[in-house]
Amino acid sequence: MATTFLPLSFNKPSLSFLRTPPLLFSSSTVRTSVSVSCSVNHAGADNESTAVVWYKQDLRIDDHPGLVSASRHRNLIPLYVFDHRVLSRYSEEMFELLVFAVKDLKKSLRDQGSDLMIRIGSAENVIQELVKEVKATHIFTEEEVEYEWARLMETVKENLAALSVEEGSPNFLTWSTPFYDIKNVGDLPISHQDFEKLKLPVLSPLLPPKLPEVKMNICWGTLPTLEDLESFKNELVNKPEDEFMSIKKTSAEDILRKAEALSNNQIKDSLSSSYKQDNRRKRRNSVFLTQGSSVGGGTADVLNALAAYLRYLEGTIRDDWQEVHEKLREAEIREGASFDVLFGSALCLGIISRRRVYFESIKYEKERNAGFLSPFGYSAATVAAAVDSVCSKEWYWLVALRSRLINKGNHNIRIWRWNGYLIQYTVAGHKGPAILLVHGFGAFWEHYRDNVTSIAGDKNRVWAITLLGFGRSEKPNVVYTELMWAELVRDFIVEVVGEQVHLVGNSLGGYFVAIIAGLWPALVKSVILLNSAGFVIPGFSSMTSSKERQVSGAVWLGARVLLLYLRSSIRSIVKKCYPNNPDRADDWLINEMTTASYDPGVVRVLESIFSFDLSIPLNYLLKGMEKRVLVIQGMNDPISDSKSFLAMLTEQCRGITTKEIDAGHCPHDEQPGEVNSIILEWVVKIEDDSYSTQVQLEFTNN
Repeated sequence: MATTFLPLSFNKPSLSFLRTPPLLFSSSTVRTSVSVSCSVNHAGADNESTAVVWYKQDLRIDDHPGLVSASRHRNLIPLYVFDHRVLSRYSEEMFELLVFAVKDLKKSLRDQGSDLMIRIGSAENVIQELVKEVKATHIFTEEEVEYEWARLMETVKENLAALSVEEGSPNFLTWSTPFYDIKNVGDLPISHQDFEKLKLPVLSPLLPPKLPEVKMNICWGTLPTLEDLESFKNELVNKPEDEFMSIKKTSAEDILRKAEALSNNQIKDSLSSSYKQDNRRKRRNSVFLTQGSSVGGGTADVLNALAAYLRYLEGTIRDDWQEVHEKLREAEIREGASFDVLFGSALCLGIISRRRVYFESIKYEKERNAGFLSPFGYSAATVAAAVDSVCSKEWYWLVALRSRLINKGNHNIRIWRWNGYLIQYTVAGHKGPAILLVHGFGAFWEHYRDNVTSIAGDKNRVWAITLLGFGRSEKPNVVYTELMWAELVRDFIVEVVGEQVHLVGNSLGGYFVAIIAGLWPALVKSVILLNSAGFVIPGFSSMTSSKERQVSGAVWLGARVLLLYLRSSIRSIVKKCYPNNPDRADDWLINEMTTASYDPGVVRVLESIFSFDLSIPLNYLLKGMEKRVLVIQGMNDPISDSKSFLAMLTEQCRGITTKEIDAGHCPHDEQPGEVNSIILEWVVKIEDDSYSTQVQLEFTNN
């Protein structure tokens, strides 16, 4: 959609006191409610019992409720499994960070008299064999919201339940480290505005526990090198899949710069020539990875970097802190954005907990202010950046957990992590061609509420995604651009769908879809545009790299004024987009959009309206998709001149198919039955044509 309904600020939770959390855990037995307190109803342990702590994205001993509870057992085996299904999804930067973090975790556990068992293989097989070997009675692991991790955990539990041992199946216990002691996630308000009114106290982090000494004679394994793991990952990835995954390695900006250089006859040897050689070695005393701006290493390294970050205004003579300050300045592309750039990856791998960041930030703020916290905000911008980031991440983690565990009608909600941020999506269908639905600005995957299941039927598989910054997906402090959203959709196709797709996009979602078709055509079977944003420019022949986006004072103020206007006028704005069937702009749709407008970080998304770059026209982006583009146009669109748009597009794009319907800017939601039928017919046609071409080629080759 062309509308957006986006919070002016993310208020602090109650800071009156930090409360120590109880150690209550959630077992794998069937539950009617879901606890998100940092624990799991785990009574005193048997003196002869053996506990396994399965590490995943919690690579620390500090503020680790699972380790605290497991330490009460006579025997404790911390375990990390290098599973190729996980490794294949990590970027090179995350891959490097993982190796450093696991190495440090093993050292930290040894310093406590324990150790870290290292295994390479499938987690479910490794854990099953380990349980049999050591007769484990309890498995502790962190609660996950991401679909792939949650599915892996279910596979492990199923394997353990089927295990035939004298002692019976071990107890499978999950834990988390939330800010707040919420007894039942189902009681969580869906609106952040209502959530803030609860003024829940923040739970304080836990110190590392005293661990039982190693008494068992078992093989702990050795930490593989980065090169060993890369070889392992590559051996298990077949060539077609490897080529598909490699598409992610080239950014949209790189493609545009190369196209611009070619058009100007400035051909360079390699786009990667500007990159530093990757020698996989960290600079002496550096807290950063060899590439990028991510803080790397173990918990102590990250805490040291955090201390330097918070104290930016104080200056320093320490080399390592000066490096942090230098990286901070480079990453501060907008106010507060540097925190996620420097610490986002470490938080994602759980090298440090969100609670620990919050605690250290508040402690430093009190030090600056003689033990007091001002009700008017923080005295240092770095404190505000750190607190806002982890509080925001906590909210979206709770939203993701609630969405995953609470059934939502006919649609199955799943969570995918992109660049460290939580993205919601749904999927329907079990066989047939893959179809991906992309919403417009201000909307979410539910805008396809009456399309997903109907298009899937029993002959297609349909995915619908909520893009970063919208709906119930995360809204981080980043600069939002059309290229960023296009890269997100590209990565979703590669990592989640895993094959070529028919891409469907409405409004700005249509422009994102066109970018993918133009820059990464190997991912696309066909393109379906629903009242797409974008222009048609006759004779356009060359792409240019995207301009740098800056948030000026005028943009900052304009976004906040616009947000207030949209909140007050949302109903009338949306109804105008449904001129033929205004009843479809119902209370549910309005409430969903209004609720999202109060989420932390939404105003940053709204700022992007003032810097959108639609300079690459649709006719250029779609020129390689001849006879594979369908345009479904609502002819009563109040936002654009549909008649002129179709005339220009038909004239400039060879072989496109157009369908005119009586609808406004959102034809798929205003007239879902008609649009669904058109899309179904189109997919059948494209698939039949593709099959005929394939048969023809095989016949010719033989």
